[in-house]
Amino acid sequence: MGLFDKLKGELIDVIEWTDATRDTLVFRFPRHNNEIKNGAQLTVREGQAAVFVDEGQLADVFAPGMYELETENLPILSTLKGWKHGFQSPFKAEVYFVNTRQFTDQKWGTKNPVTMRDPEFGPVRVRAFGTFAMRVSDPGTFLKEIVGTDGHFTTQDVTDQVRNILVARFSDAMASSGIPVLDMAANYDELGGTLSDRVSSDMAQYGIELRTLLVENISLPQSVEEALDKRTSMGVIGNLDAYTKFQTAEAIGDAAQNPGTGGMMAGGMGAGLGFAMAKQVGDAINQPSSGQQGPSGAAPPPLPQGKPFFAAIGGQQAGPFDDAALAGQVRAGKITRETLVWSEGMADWTAAGEVEAVAKLFGAAPPPLPPS
Repeated sequence: MGLFDKLKGELIDVIEWTDATRDTLVFRFPRHNNEIKNGAQLTVREGQAAVFVDEGQLADVFAPGMYELETENLPILSTLKGWKHGFQSPFKAEVYFVNTRQFTDQKWGTKNPVTMRDPEFGPVRVRAFGTFAMRVSDPGTFLKEIVGTDGHFTTQDVTDQVRNILVARFSDAMASSGIPVLDMAANYDELGGTLSDRVSSDMAQYGIELRTLLVENISLPQSVEEALDKRTSMGVIGNLDAYTKFQTAEAIGDAAQNPGTGGMMAGGMGAGLGFAMAKQVGDAINQPSSGQQGPSGAAPPPLPQGKPFFAAIGGQQAGPFDDAALAGQVRAGKITRETLVWSEGMADWTAAGEVEAVAKLFGAAPPPLPPS
């Protein structure tokens, strides 16, 4: 520091901080040798607090307002300095301005998937992310526990710690909520409120308060989402027989509009394809539906099928498998007596050897081939 800056610092009797950033939490007021004169003017704006530190010890904390620094409004500092006969000028002390306004749109999210047991899908891995708003609620505690002697402290210096606490508590909150994965989208507010309650005491230890905490999305692994999309598509299609007829008719219309550009041969092939499609449509239309009489008499009803089963294969949920597919999995050795299976009506996943409908399949499986 040059001579001019030194003299300027000694002449300045106003202590204030105008925040020119959007992310500063703590700013240490610069003074030459940290000297403060008797009667110095302290200005603390709204959304700020001024904290005096004497030789590493936390002293007086000032709320928003204008102050003339005298013995009366520096009781703790007077005690630390041992002023028995009033304010001594100048004296040395560090002044930290703490930003107490809300810092919004702070991001949080799970770095790794969280494993939980879902009542419908069994063990699943989910990810979650959202936003939160925080503020410094106790400037003295925050300065002592987090900042230390850092002269310029930003939100980036503390949000990583806040995120770690949020993710740890969120895993507990989600696993103990008992809410099925498919219903979580309707319970984001409930999960956010539960998580906010769980982390409030953790944040208070650092002098921080969470003002809002939002869960914006909870997602499943891509493979599970693809399986759900297929399941949804099947539900939308509904009657598979009617859908097949519709698709066939659409294909005939497309073929008629695109006869091809390969000359007579292409035209002949297009006509042949059209006749073949027309025959398929006729057969599909004339084919009797299940349980109805056809031209040649009554059609037999489909063979009865047992309830489909899901199985835990390779640590992943597989299925559903009907009777034939389930037997094939047993023959291939992918489903053993110890494999966990589940079907509608079962309370929980159970070893296949303990489920009567599945256990009977193991007796029919051939023994392993003898070694050559």
